[in-house]
Amino acid sequence: MARIIVVTSGKGGVGKTTSSAAISTGLAQRGNKTVVIDFDVGLRNLDLIMGCERRVVYDFVNVINDEANLNQALIKDKRVENLFILPASQTRDKDALNREGVERVITKLSEMGFDYIVCDSPAGIETGALMALYFADEAIVTTNPEVSSVRDSDRILGILASKSRRAELGLEPIKEHLLLTRYAPTRVNKGDMLSVEDVQEILAIPLLGVIPESSSVLRASNAGEPVILDGESDAGQAYDDAVARLLGEKREFRFLTEEKKGFLSRLFGS
Repeated sequence: MARIIVVTSGKGGVGKTTSSAAISTGLAQRGNKTVVIDFDVGLRNLDLIMGCERRVVYDFVNVINDEANLNQALIKDKRVENLFILPASQTRDKDALNREGVERVITKLSEMGFDYIVCDSPAGIETGALMALYFADEAIVTTNPEVSSVRDSDRILGILASKSRRAELGLEPIKEHLLLTRYAPTRVNKGDMLSVEDVQEILAIPLLGVIPESSSVLRASNAGEPVILDGESDAGQAYDDAVARLLGEKREFRFLTEEKKGFLSRLFGS
């Protein structure tokens, strides 16, 4: 059976789609047959970050409505073996998603031999977001180290515990992971940003990864490449660490402290 992972948060603009792209790519790089589904009907962005926007012919809603089959709608990534993208519709309303249709698609993907189904949730707690988390086995709760973002993530944890299929059927709860994005130790030290410990204390779920604030994320998004493919960047390495931990590997947490500047850097203020 495929393992279903939802990347969620509550608040918009925290890096869910960037994280969905990076994590699904990292899973596929390790030999797992992986599909990432864009649940943000009407505002799709995953195809842009994955660099396949010109290859979209059919979408998730077309499959749900039996206007196309999965083989027609799935886009095979050209860079990473075993990675597929199921884009959202840009022209439909979020209400185009229904539980029976989503379940049918997920069941079919599992039958097609996928090891992981990554669900890229839209922001908020409306239909698309609730649909993305309903069938999840695991949840990657993505948050920025700021109070409003953490509060919204706390709300999502409540929904995961009460409105998922696992909760309704009395099954083992969804396995929750914390992914902290746009982390800047310098700003933490100045008191402008919550620390990792602050966020963990509030949300009380296991830490999966800390992604440093990095210009490489924006560069990768604009280039249509998941940032995990940029192995030279801090953000790319941090996502690789997070995927390794997701698969049970022990990795030390990096990028949590301010980088010490050398003498010349201090001298010239760079």
